[in-house]
Amino acid sequence: MKFDNILSEINGFGKFQIRLVLIQILARITMPGHFLLNNFMAAVPSHHCNISALDDGGFFGNLTQEQKLAVGIPAEQDGTPSSCLMFSEPQYQYLSASNSSEDASIVQCQNGWVYDNSTFKSTLATEWDLVCSRKAMNRATATIFFIGVMCGAPLFGFLSDRFGRRPLLLVSYLSSMMFAVFSAFSPSYVMFTIMRFFTGMTLAGISIISIVLNVEWFGIEHRTFSGIIISLDWTVGNWMLAGLAYWIKDWRMLILVVTSPLIMAVFTWRWLPESARWLLANGKADTAHHYIVKCAEMNNRSKCMANITPEMLLESTETKTDGRKYTFLDLFRTPNTRKIAICSGIVWYGVAFTYYGISLNITGFGLNPYLTQLVFASIEMPMKIGVYFFLEKIGRKQGETWAMLLTGLCLFINMFVAQDKEIIRTAVGVLGKALSEASFTIMFLYTTELYPTVIRQNGLGYTAFLARLGVSISPLIMLLEDVWHLLPSLIYCAVAVGSGLVALLLPETLNTRLPEFIEDIEKPRVQSTRRKEIQ
Repeated sequence: MKFDNILSEINGFGKFQIRLVLIQILARITMPGHFLLNNFMAAVPSHHCNISALDDGGFFGNLTQEQKLAVGIPAEQDGTPSSCLMFSEPQYQYLSASNSSEDASIVQCQNGWVYDNSTFKSTLATEWDLVCSRKAMNRATATIFFIGVMCGAPLFGFLSDRFGRRPLLLVSYLSSMMFAVFSAFSPSYVMFTIMRFFTGMTLAGISIISIVLNVEWFGIEHRTFSGIIISLDWTVGNWMLAGLAYWIKDWRMLILVVTSPLIMAVFTWRWLPESARWLLANGKADTAHHYIVKCAEMNNRSKCMANITPEMLLESTETKTDGRKYTFLDLFRTPNTRKIAICSGIVWYGVAFTYYGISLNITGFGLNPYLTQLVFASIEMPMKIGVYFFLEKIGRKQGETWAMLLTGLCLFINMFVAQDKEIIRTAVGVLGKALSEASFTIMFLYTTELYPTVIRQNGLGYTAFLARLGVSISPLIMLLEDVWHLLPSLIYCAVAVGSGLVALLLPETLNTRLPEFIEDIEKPRVQSTRRKEIQ
């Protein structure tokens, strides 16, 4: 009897599974808060050079604020004061509308900046003056965070395949909380970026381990539902971020509040089960039997376990590991697994690159950043519900391909919509965001089904590494708008379409058993025959 048959007997979607999902919500809702925190924490409010030093106590001091800006700062084409330039000396003659400041001596800001605090009380940009020539440092904070996530994904993937899902989740909870608090109290930009790196690295553990633990406890017929329902945590966290950022205008306090659910997650961790699939794949039949019995009892299926012993469970895996420890290299040792690793890695890179390219650039739609964040988050819920029914009928491969191709189409359309067409730009942008979110949701579920249990976390860690590599580069792409204003959108569009086409090379996993060993991937026909004999 296969493990999936046993799981179906004790109900692969009962109170046990529901409790598993609910417990992990506390930790998972913190992830969008941190992953998209730069939309608010690193926001750049309107600013201009500090020209108070020009005030010599004479005529300049008697001017109104508007007049001071007119004589101290050159105007942009739209009439607003320049953000990065100032006159070397007050140009009193330019108070007259008939005069021009073209011949005046213009220099970079010499004495810092003055910021508009009406929307944001304090951000990274205002804290350390990360504007104008230093604006790349502001963008780099997101990149450094995601480099941390990129490094943490394979690390926690390897460790959870070696030591189990449950203990590594606790490590992720505690370390994420610690480094987030340290980042909130950072006295310098350098310390802040270091702490954000480690925050991202440890949050990666929560991201990749929790979804695998869920999928490994759900039966075949409910796997799609498990992948979709756990992704709704991200939507809830998105909503929370929009509301919290609106009320908490200080970036340090915002980090602390966004991280606070992890405190409850640590206390509820004791009720999380270990993955029975992982335990069996590693020869720990007695512990696996213990958790399966608990699952059966909670789902009111205790009678089904009357004749099932730890030895029978061990036999259900069909293949012994002989104490072998699997590593990242096992993803590339055999042909079929290697093809899956290469293709899924490319698709993940494109999915994350595109999703965060949209999500981390919420300006330019005619709405304030809080409302844009709320709209972007709200569209995810109906899209994910639609994805559930689509995946059940069409499958993972077609779903992922079409989601990415349509995301690319939305990005392409918005390239040709004028900036003043705010309603059209917002509508197309929101649709593109929803489709990119759909591709993210599908790919998380798809990846857990592609890799066998013995290397599932290694596989998810590897693909998460490539995904976060894409995310790390994604914020920096916006700097290319100084070269050509459409270049960032063109790059995002091309990557979305290309990765969508690569998804066609992956095998379909709809209504198939989760593979337990690499042999299940390399010899599917043989395994299929054996399954029929066992059944």
